[in-house]
Amino acid sequence: MGSTGETSPDRPGDARDRDSEGRARNARPRDGLGRPLPYGADGVPRQPEGVVRTPEETVVEAQRLLDEGKPFHAHEVFEDAWKSGPDEERELWRGLAQLAVGLTHAARGNLTGGARLLRRGAGAAEAWVSAAGQDRPHGIDVAGVAAWARELAGDVERTGRPVDAGARAPRLRGPAAGR
Repeated sequence: MGSTGETSPDRPGDARDRDSEGRARNARPRDGLGRPLPYGADGVPRQPEGVVRTPEETVVEAQRLLDEGKPFHAHEVFEDAWKSGPDEERELWRGLAQLAVGLTHAARGNLTGGARLLRRGAGAAEAWVSAAGQDRPHGIDVAGVAAWARELAGDVERTGRPVDAGARAPRLRGPAAGR
C-alpha cells in the first residue's frame, strides 16, 4: 500500500504502486497482450520477473505463451534470458524479445511500431547467428523465425489491420516442431 510495500487493487489515484522492495512497479492487472486493465479487473497472470531458466526452458515457455496469444508475456521470458544468460548470447535473446514485442504491437493495432520491431528483432537475431556461427542455437530456427517476422511485418503494413497473436505466432523451432 502506498510506498511501503504491496499494492491494493483499490489503490487511490495519487498513490504510486510499489513492489515489496519499494520500487515503483505498476500493479494494474493486464490482458493477454500486456495492456493495463482497470484496478480490480480480472487479468492474465503476469510472468514473474528475473526467473533464471535454462535455454530449453526459455524456448519451451516462450513458445507456450506465443501459442496462447500472449507475446507480451513471451517477451518477458526472453528478457529474463537476455538479462540472466551468458553475455555472448544476450543479443540473440534480445532479438527474440524484440520479435515478441513486435507481435504484441501488431496485435494491439500499433502496426507501424509492430512492423519496425519485427524487422529489428529479425535483423538482431540474424546478426547474432552470423557472428556466432550457429545456425540453430538451442534448436531455434532463427532463419525461419526471421522470415516469419518479415512476412508478418509486410502483412500488417499491407492490410492495415491488427493480427491475432495466437494465430500468427511463430514456431521457434520451425515447422518440424509441429503446429
